Amino acid sequence: MKILVSHPTSNANFFHLVEGMIQAGICQEIVTTLAFKNRPFFGFLPVRLQKEISRRTFPDSWFSLLKIFPFIEIGRQLSRKLGCDKFCCRAEGIFSVDAVYRSLDSFVAGRLKNLQEKIDAVYSYEDGALKTFACARKMGIATVYDLPIAYWELAQKIYDEEAIRLPQWASTMPGRLDSQKKLARKTRELELADTVVVPSSFVENSLPEWARKRKQIVRSAFGTPLVGLFRERTEFKSFDRPLRVLFAGSMTQRKGLADVFAAMKILNRKDVQLVVMGSPVLSSEFYRKEYPDFIYESPRPHAEVLELMQACDVFVLASLVEGRALVQQEAMACGLPIIITPNTGGEDLVEEGKTGFLVPVRAPEKLAEKLAWFADNRRLIPEMGLAAHKKAVEYTWAGYAERILNALKLFRG
Repeated sequence: MKILVSHPTSNANFFHLVEGMIQAGICQEIVTTLAFKNRPFFGFLPVRLQKEISRRTFPDSWFSLLKIFPFIEIGRQLSRKLGCDKFCCRAEGIFSVDAVYRSLDSFVAGRLKNLQEKIDAVYSYEDGALKTFACARKMGIATVYDLPIAYWELAQKIYDEEAIRLPQWASTMPGRLDSQKKLARKTRELELADTVVVPSSFVENSLPEWARKRKQIVRSAFGTPLVGLFRERTEFKSFDRPLRVLFAGSMTQRKGLADVFAAMKILNRKDVQLVVMGSPVLSSEFYRKEYPDFIYESPRPHAEVLELMQACDVFVLASLVEGRALVQQEAMACGLPIIITPNTGGEDLVEEGKTGFLVPVRAPEKLAEKLAWFADNRRLIPEMGLAAHKKAVEYTWAGYAERILNALKLFRG
């Protein structure tokens, strides 16, 4: 059996799934927007450009399978660099992310006409599957839909509720402004899918009942990114400084940052310090008004993120809408116990009181309670950090791909 897999911008789960398909001998074609071979001179490029290229760098052996459609993505990248926001804004711009997804979808649909006798299935991602699936259905080709985040109906419900609960944070949730046309497109993609792949029970449960009844649902948790900085702690680092609690992610209420700030205000302890690493979407004055005492750390290269994690003691993520936030597994792999909500997609990562704690969404008082527990029980943190590390590394990328391929009856182990 052979499969075509497409993704507009490439990410870790796409890369490792394709790797599994190639190893299983079932990958007929890989379609994306940009692809690079690893070359030594990349190390001399600016760090930001290196980061962008690294996400699009594939093994040389893959290039016989690769087809690229780069034009809209190149336009998006150039527009961003030149500050031409009107061309790459969220939905309307000719070089927007939405335009990149739609254009690649059209390109793949066109490719299917030449591949009808060569492939048995197409594997495409949310927002980039509509024309591909419509064409595949006409040709009798199976359709596999990767849904990496909660289904739009639940997400929109949560966003609308948050806009009422915390109106000052509403603009940090741009997903609530998705057009009816875009949302209808998502619905139609799901309708055309034979199989739906999700990374967590949270995403699976967000699907409408009709989809859960009629579709094959495959749940496979992401692998834990490999980290090289884990050092087992035999004792707490220092009782002479505050407990350092790390939040890492976009500084939005989708990630629950407002509730983390509220928890810190409820806690009101000088011996607990909040470190926020991420990209702000509003002015620094806005965040300081919400909670003035956090330490801000800007986004940085991956190795430096790991170093920051090692300099902290506990990881917190109070997300309302996710798929499965990789950062929580990465923090655990670095030896940090976690405080998370079920909506992070990481409910299975929590062994209560051993690897961390699970708290409800929109419950800053519960967050404050668990933060206080860590502050009062610092001697237990090294043991919990080790347990968190062991739990995180149970999740491998090879396992992620194998579960999907086995479920699709494509894997040839």
